[in-house]
Amino acid sequence: MLSEKEKIDLITRISIDLNEVKDIDLLLDRILSNARRFFNADAGSIYLKEGDQLRFGNTQNETLQKELRRGKKLFFNTYSIPVNNQSIAGFVAKNILPVNITDVYHLNNTLPYAFDSQFDKLARYKTESMLTVPMTNQRRNLLGVMQLINAKDEQGKIIPFSSADEPLIAHFATTAALAVERAQLTRNMILRMISMAELRDPMETGAHVNRVGAYSVEIYEEWAKGRGFAGMDIERNKDFLRMAAMLHDVGKVAISDLILRKQDRLTDLEFEAMKSHTLLGARLFRDIQTDFEEVAIDVALNHHEKWDGTGYPGHVDISTGKPLPGCEVLPGHAKGKRGEEIPLFGRIVAVADVYDALSSRRSYKEAWDEMRIFQEMHALSGKSFDPEVIQAFFSCFDDLKAIGKRYPDRNQ
Repeated sequence: MLSEKEKIDLITRISIDLNEVKDIDLLLDRILSNARRFFNADAGSIYLKEGDQLRFGNTQNETLQKELRRGKKLFFNTYSIPVNNQSIAGFVAKNILPVNITDVYHLNNTLPYAFDSQFDKLARYKTESMLTVPMTNQRRNLLGVMQLINAKDEQGKIIPFSSADEPLIAHFATTAALAVERAQLTRNMILRMISMAELRDPMETGAHVNRVGAYSVEIYEEWAKGRGFAGMDIERNKDFLRMAAMLHDVGKVAISDLILRKQDRLTDLEFEAMKSHTLLGARLFRDIQTDFEEVAIDVALNHHEKWDGTGYPGHVDISTGKPLPGCEVLPGHAKGKRGEEIPLFGRIVAVADVYDALSSRRSYKEAWDEMRIFQEMHALSGKSFDPEVIQAFFSCFDDLKAIGKRYPDRNQ
């Protein structure tokens, strides 16, 4: 258990840490991890407010996590609950009041809310103590609800959450809410850019880019852990990669509708125009001022390069699109980047993007079954894809499938 001074020091460090995370999904995970550590909670969830609903955004459960094979993660499907007095989280959201419950299975019958035990039954888990707090910004506008479950003492016994800690978690929730508000603004700006691309290319949807971003992060984390990368470096790179991967095809906003929406096979000239989206996307970030912009260039420019050197755009000058000196193989055509000449994040997003294309239904095809996907990705290892990245892809495949269910296409 943390002392009072340790709690104050920790909450200060957490506030600084949260302000450095840009991606909303990674931020929610960081918030919940820190809150659980702060209050020694076995589990917890965060709900984000969307209109008159609370959307289940992130969850963690140490007990259930320990039951999984090492390195695997818990994933839960998203769902929404109404902001009303019937549920505990809904009550907290509606009334902007914290609720501290000693035992959720022994609630006073006069209370307006009730505990839904369905999750406990499905997961074979026992919820007892629960502390639920509103997450509001400085204007007292509700952004979400944080719910901590099963506080533990030093011996691991489940105990009630201390009433003395309630002011601390209220302060923590406000600090977290400010970070959430900023991250939501960043995500919304990215999705607006994607929506512009979607107007041009129906395949470039919010669900697609969310999946590619999340897949890329999982593949990278698996790859990096296998090489002994430091946890802090992995987390930092995941933050940049998630956003950059979502914007991998943003250059398509400058491609003609006649090409993007063409149902028949593209002519050679049309395909050359389509390939330019890699350069056009990279140019959006070329005045590099942050690490994110550097990663975004790597991803936009290189996600169609191939391990065997047959991809595009190859060794080109971003500003002109012309081959770099000594890299012209045909007039106006650059030699493709090969192997580790392709930046790592470009190699990873290439795998994530193709996997999403194969596993998703399109107007011209049905989603491929798992065995067919396995065979194709194996066949492309060492040709289109970095074999070590493909190895990481297969190692976290169950996690990728769970992510796909979190971001379904609108027509599913």
